[in-house]
Amino acid sequence: MTILQKLMAVFLSSWLLFAPGVIYAAQSDQSAGQSATQVVKHTPEELQQMVAPIALYPDDLLSLVLMGSSYPLEVVQADRWLSQNKGLTGDQLKAAVDNQGWDASVKSLVATPDVLTMMSSKLDWTQKLGDAVLAQQPDVMDAIQRLRARAQGNDKLKTTPQQVVAVTQQSNGHKVIRSPDTLGTRCGTAANAAPCSI
Repeated sequence: MTILQKLMAVFLSSWLLFAPGVIYAAQSDQSAGQSATQVVKHTPEELQQMVAPIALYPDDLLSLVLMGSSYPLEVVQADRWLSQNKGLTGDQLKAAVDNQGWDASVKSLVATPDVLTMMSSKLDWTQKLGDAVLAQQPDVMDAIQRLRARAQGNDKLKTTPQQVVAVTQQSNGHKVIRSPDTLGTRCGTAANAAPCSI
């Protein structure tokens, strides 16, 4: 056997030993990439149905719910923690919440226990909403704007002593209806949803 034949034999035997692992790794990477890209795209109607319970929340609260929904486990943890710490109020509550490792949006939702409990008890909805926010944020926002416009057209969303509704025109042609308000007086919480129905 010549040196070239020996080198070729070593190369081929090495290749036969390692090729199955390389092929398997390539197939695993490809299948992992396929499963990661299989994101569920919701239709506009599905998104409207998904955001209907929160579409009329004031913008501050709405943004917390949308951001917090992408942390469903933390929402459940925060709700359970709040149930176990009902005696904390004011600065004590704020300090205790700040010590938790949750996302800032989830920490802020502790100030709205009705909303936090709703998100925790409807965990499937919260997770779907969070996935939609991450995968289709512009579509989610459009669905909210359509519901707000419909509510305003039906005279269900208007300025009151508890909220201010402002309408502006955006460059993309959508009306943006804002409900500036404090988290203490809000339209559409679980406790006060009827006056804000669409």
